[in-house]
This record gives sequence, structure tokens and C-alpha cells, in this order.
Amino acid sequence: MPTLGIKLALGAGVLVAVLAWKAPAQSSPATAPASQQQPTAQATNPPVDNATATDGTSVAGSDDQLTTLRTTTNEVNVVFIVTDKRGHRVTDLKKNDFTIVDDNKPPADIRSFSAETNLPLQVGLLIDASNSVRDRFKFEQESAIEFLNQTIHPSKDRAFVVGFDVTPEVTQDFTDNTELLAHGVHELRPGGGTALYDALYFACRDKLIKAPKSTPVRRAIILLSDGDDNQSHVTREEAIEMAQRAEAIVYTISTNVSGTKGPGDKVLERIADATGGRAFFPFQLRDVSNDFAEIADELRSQYAVSYKPADFKADGHYRTIEIVANDRKSFKVRARRGYYAPVVQ
Repeated sequence: MPTLGIKLALGAGVLVAVLAWKAPAQSSPATAPASQQQPTAQATNPPVDNATATDGTSVAGSDDQLTTLRTTTNEVNVVFIVTDKRGHRVTDLKKNDFTIVDDNKPPADIRSFSAETNLPLQVGLLIDASNSVRDRFKFEQESAIEFLNQTIHPSKDRAFVVGFDVTPEVTQDFTDNTELLAHGVHELRPGGGTALYDALYFACRDKLIKAPKSTPVRRAIILLSDGDDNQSHVTREEAIEMAQRAEAIVYTISTNVSGTKGPGDKVLERIADATGGRAFFPFQLRDVSNDFAEIADELRSQYAVSYKPADFKADGHYRTIEIVANDRKSFKVRARRGYYAPVVQ
């Protein structure tokens, strides 16, 4: 008798269900296995290897073959922040207080809505270790460690540390151990040029996207830099695109100490705004730890909505998201600006 196995993959906020139909021995052989692709700026969901059973064991050479059928459960998940006129967070609004538009159309169905306050976190701490931030590097290290100690809960949240100058360097991989994370921050040493975009691209593609996500999680990047990139191989927009693919909110903390916003600060604002995050400009040292505390609070007080888009197509194209409060004069919504639809091959 034929049997049916199911594989699930999550990509760009849209769940892709992969149905593997196990045919009887006399049926014709399946197509050759697809090769595994490395993620790139244009990457979509990796192809399924037809030579691997649903339990991970090889079926090469067996009498049965797998014919892969694919369908999409087009459900988009978005987390967002709401603030009042004074910038204070608002956490008691309901579903009917918001209007959602996906690719210029209202969703076909709102599947769920909640004021999430305690989802598990996957956090990447990216610290600019170039010569341009040398003056207050040690203070920022200590503030970052304090943030990790207050934010990462053992057995629930996970974080990693990346320092970057001309290249990104992982000084501590994903862990829930705050002592190891603190050691990773202390391992950073300033020196060299600045490849900010490369570092953000790497952290999203090689760390967050590859991280297990069997249950709902909140992904965030905390980026400390002056925003002056002079060494990257990818562009700013390519780095933003990768953050959107990873469904990561990016918070930026400027290390500019001039007292006025410069070109690099505008770069940090652009990155934060495009991903639903927030840009901080602590021109005085004591403000750095306050900004970290603000980020920690925000990560625990965000809304979450899940919806089915209208006229959805699994074509890999970028789809815009707009979430606004019905009372626009009183409330402001911060959310990521869009996502990339998966491609079902």
C-alpha cells in the first residue's frame, strides 16, 4: 500500500508543507535527488533530498522510491511594537484596533492575534571592533554584557556574539550560558576597517536562518557601530534583505560620539526602520546601558499576528507588509516592512 510522509520547512514567514508520497515497488523511479544549496541573498527554501526518508535514513537502493509533492500553507507571522505619542509602549490593544495590508491587499484571514510578552529569543550581538570605535569600546563591552545577563534566560533563550572589523568573527556561538557570552564579548579587540553590511549579512544567513525554529521564537540582532562601512562586499540593501529573510528585528546603537548625527547614523536608521527595529543614538556613555535596557524591555512586549495573505503566490517575490493602528493620531506601529515569498520547486 502507498504511504504518505510529511515534511515541514519554514521560510520567510510562510510555512511550506512538503508531502512525500511513497510509491509501491513496481512504480517508476523518482527523479534524481536535488543537491543542497548554500544560502545566499537570493536563497529560498533548500530543496528536499528525495533519497532521504522522513526519519533521516537513506533509502538509496531500496525497492521503494519517493515522489515529492509540494504545497504551501501560506501563513505569515509578524511581531510588532506599538507606542503612543510620547514613545511609550502600548500593550493592551486588540486585533480590531489594527489594519493589516499584505502586498497592497487586506489578508484573506487573520489566523491569530496576541500580545506576546514571553516568546523564546534568538539574539545576535554584533559589535563593531574597528578602529573607529576604539574610544569607548570597553564601556560598550560592559553594557553589552549587562544586557545579555538581564535578557537571556537559561534553558529558554539563546544568543551569539560576533565582532567585526574587515571580517566578522564569532567569539561565542549560540548558547544560553551568559558566562560564555560575556567571555565572547571580552574576547573582542578593536582594530582594522569596518565591514558592517558583511557582518549583518553573515549573522542572518549563517546563524539565524540556520538556527532551529521548531516553536515560535523572536529573532533580533543588536548592532553596535558608527555605521561607516568601508570594507563590505555586499550592499546595505542586500544586508537588509537577508535580515528580512531571517525574520530578524535589528536594533542599532550608534557609537558616534560627535554629538551630531552623521552619514553612518542614517545608515543605522535605515537598517532598523526596514526591519521593524529601532535606532539609538547615545551621545553620552551613560546612555548606552539605558538603550540596552530599552531593547530588553521591547523584546518582551511585542504583539504577534498570523494571517493568510490574499492572492498569495510562492514565486520568491518580495511582498510588502503594512500594519497601522486605526487611531493613527494616538498610536504608532513598528513592524518589518515585508518578506520574501518562498519558491516551491
